[in-house]
Amino acid sequence: MGSSLSEISELPGSSSTAAPANPPAKAAPDSLAQDSAFKNCWSCRLLSGSALMGAGAYVYLLARRPMKQGIPPTPGAIAQMVFGISIACWGVVVLADPRGKSHRVV
Repeated sequence: MGSSLSEISELPGSSSTAAPANPPAKAAPDSLAQDSAFKNCWSCRLLSGSALMGAGAYVYLLARRPMKQGIPPTPGAIAQMVFGISIACWGVVVLADPRGKSHRVV
């Protein structure tokens, strides 16, 4: 049962003349993000946004069903309703596409 500390030859932050083992990763160019077909495909946004809204409504209504029968809500049911609302809001954001409209894509 060896220790991983015995394999380290230098402490982090110590000055060394050797090159770093992991060079910093290069950032992806912005043009790849702008050329995404997701931003230009209205039918894809409509399908995925409406599916997310439907899934959120289903989760919300499923959690609300016992409340309609007079059973007091539990913390789990409240969390499930919040999760359903957040899924539906995500669907609205996909449909609205606020980032694509705020930046002009050429």
